[in-house]
Amino acid sequence: MQFGMLILVNLGVAWGLMGVLWLYSLAKRDASIVDSFWGPGFALIGWVSFFLTNGYQPRQLLLVALVTIWGLRLGVHIFTRNHGKGEDYRYRAMRKQHGDKFPLVSLFTVFGFQGLLMWFISLPLQIAQVSTLPDKLTGFDYLGAMVWAIGFLFEALGDYQLKQFKADPKNKGKVMEAGLWRYTRHPNYFGDATLWWGYFLIACAVPYGVYTLLSPLTMTIFLMKVSGVSLLEKSLQKNKSGYAEYIARTSSFFPLPPKA
Repeated sequence: MQFGMLILVNLGVAWGLMGVLWLYSLAKRDASIVDSFWGPGFALIGWVSFFLTNGYQPRQLLLVALVTIWGLRLGVHIFTRNHGKGEDYRYRAMRKQHGDKFPLVSLFTVFGFQGLLMWFISLPLQIAQVSTLPDKLTGFDYLGAMVWAIGFLFEALGDYQLKQFKADPKNKGKVMEAGLWRYTRHPNYFGDATLWWGYFLIACAVPYGVYTLLSPLTMTIFLMKVSGVSLLEKSLQKNKSGYAEYIARTSSFFPLPPKA
């Protein structure tokens, strides 16, 4: 399958998945379910691309393995974190703001938009599976896998450390600033962005892969300025005692030694 046809099919897959989730969210009255399917949705696109293309198979297998490991871990983490806690405050605020119009509003602004974003950000996963050349793993493939591993470590270990911290009742209301959180206030977001640069580097091994640069760049900007760091810290500064001091000595995104 040619790349142009593949991306159209995957756009349909992304929107189809989000359409089904939207219908389920109406039955549950909980739009939060979309968050748990963010990672697995990328894995689905990766596997659809694998089965519809005839690219260099070792590179294809490398990509689908990496995106499946990441996507399933993230999906399970978010599901277990949110299970039984009701709808996320962001969606509750939207539901209150739009009233009876919320189902239709959520179709476009939550589910439809996330489907479009998922499709666009996954372009490196798609284009790297189309080409049969080069018919060997290159330095870009190995470098991309290494960058992915660093990102995955930061995201998975950061999530685990925060989960353990929150599980201790003595830490209620306190700021997590141990482990990776000593060097960046958001090691999980940094890791998430980093591993997408790993996918991009693997895509750079094939012709035209470099043109997917906007995909990891978009993910990084969203995590830093839109849905990640910026949104979360507004809440944390209000609700966490000592968070202002934590901000003063700790990098917001990129890991750096803490300031004195």
